[in-house]
Amino acid sequence: MEASHYKKSVLHELRRLKQLADSAIAQLHDDEFFRTLDAETNSVAINVKHIAGNLCSRWRDFLTTDGEKPDRHRDREFILDAQDTQEQLLERWEKGWALQEDTIASLRPEEFEQAVTIRGEPHSVVQAINRNVSHLGYHVGQIVLSARNLRGSGWQTLSIPRGQSREFNSHPASYLRER
Repeated sequence: MEASHYKKSVLHELRRLKQLADSAIAQLHDDEFFRTLDAETNSVAINVKHIAGNLCSRWRDFLTTDGEKPDRHRDREFILDAQDTQEQLLERWEKGWALQEDTIASLRPEEFEQAVTIRGEPHSVVQAINRNVSHLGYHVGQIVLSARNLRGSGWQTLSIPRGQSREFNSHPASYLRER
């Protein structure tokens, strides 16, 4: 695939992932943002904190430094501190997603062949981006599942509701406009 087509496609997918997570987060009450489903599950807040830390580390100076920056403290991303308010976490979340998008959007075609490192491991730019998309998909899925469980019957589906696939498939454009 040509670099410009790949870049356009991956940016579209990343925006879809962010929109999915943002839509799930928007349905949560403030206390639910910090609530866990059980002792072994990360809260939405923890997932937001981790994703923000990951994005800021990976995408800062993407082409010239290792994606695991020395100032990143990954283990702390899984602990909420007093300064970790919903507002502050979501601000860092937005910063990380913007940094990622701006960095990918600024890549020139020849830079997609360049090598970058993540934790000392060499990757092509395309491999690093694909690794990132996979990582984000994993955690966005956790956010959606947590939000869905926390909201219970108050959850508004983010995709085709159960039992409505046939209706969607017969009129996808009009169905999506109605939602």
